[in-house]
Amino acid sequence: MRILFLLTLSLILCSPRSHAQETPPTLEERMSDADFQASGLDRLSPEQLAHLNQWLTVHEAAGGASASGRGFYSDADARETIETRITGTFTGWMGNTVFQLDNGQSWRQAESGRFYTGSMTNPAVTIKPMILNSWLMKIEGCGCSVRVQRVK
Repeated sequence: MRILFLLTLSLILCSPRSHAQETPPTLEERMSDADFQASGLDRLSPEQLAHLNQWLTVHEAAGGASASGRGFYSDADARETIETRITGTFTGWMGNTVFQLDNGQSWRQAESGRFYTGSMTNPAVTIKPMILNSWLMKIEGCGCSVRVQRVK
């Protein structure tokens, strides 16, 4: 199956295309066979691997970030703690909540689950970088926190 996938991939890569449409190299091209196997990527289905490569292409084309806010940060400043306030009334989150902040940023809930707190007006929040390029937003006054991803 992997041989068929690699053969198909090589045909695609060898076909003529304009430089304007060039895409970044795939994981298979970037990594040695040993690294590819050690990371477990060889156990992905061809569809899963294609999806992962597409995800990387989209995020790299967007300059390291996407509308989801996840991306690759090229400078240290992009991963610093953010202290600001939620704009307006905060009552919790419902699974896909978008938080509008006073600093002009928007962050979306990145984990499943719901949480309700009493109505709070313009609560202070701290958004801290966590491992694996994730972010944790702590809301002052309710003792609650939620993983988030930047939207804007």
